[in-house]
Amino acid sequence: MAYERTGSISRILGAFMAVAMLAGCAGNIPVEDRHPDDPWEGFNRQVFAFNEVVDRAVLKPVSRGYRTVTPQPVQTGVGNFFSNLGEIRTVINSLLQGKPGNAGIATSRFLINTTVGIGGLWDFATHMEITGRDEDFGQTLGVWGLTEGPYLVLPFLGPSTVRDTAGLPLDAYTYPLTHVEDDKVRYGLTALRIVDIRAGFLDQEELIRGDRYVFIRDAYLQRRRFEVSDGELGDDPFTSDDYDFDFDDTDFDDSDFAD
Repeated sequence: MAYERTGSISRILGAFMAVAMLAGCAGNIPVEDRHPDDPWEGFNRQVFAFNEVVDRAVLKPVSRGYRTVTPQPVQTGVGNFFSNLGEIRTVINSLLQGKPGNAGIATSRFLINTTVGIGGLWDFATHMEITGRDEDFGQTLGVWGLTEGPYLVLPFLGPSTVRDTAGLPLDAYTYPLTHVEDDKVRYGLTALRIVDIRAGFLDQEELIRGDRYVFIRDAYLQRRRFEVSDGELGDDPFTSDDYDFDFDDTDFDDSDFAD
């Protein structure tokens, strides 16, 4: 079984790398019009359009139905359950990134929510003000110095980068659902997780303005960079020495502002 899972992960990674190689040949947008982070925009837009069709035909209607028939406390519990399983991945990646404090917080959250929180259905740790940062292998690769590479839209999975795509197999392997032996249970829980995540985005869609592809791309890249840097986005450009806002009071008088 372990060999089969390892082989599957290798095939997934190989498929993603093949997609990336194809993307390099698929751009049909003039070089001068390409976004610097999105050189494969022609290919990405085609995959994006495919994903949109699948979403409108299947995911969105199912997610709306799920939200309509499922009481809010149950939805919250489902989200908490899957989020709690992700704490294990956060522990591993926090250690790999040299963040033992965050690893300790994630460990505490998992133990508290799994026991007192009844299998993670209740996020009791947050009520205790025990909170940390989620970490994944894409972030770990970024902390290790690997550049994010071009933006890449994956079939079914959506926005990514070459770096984040490389981390997906390890993210999948360290998520507990991957190791559930019963296929029906594993597939059923995975489907529920996908529907629950999609339902969580229904309200956020109202914020999208203009070109939907561009909006999602820019939002994704900004969020991922924020996560990799732990919120440290660099110096405030308006405090730089390059900007001199030291005005002499004699430069202006009241007549300059008269109607």
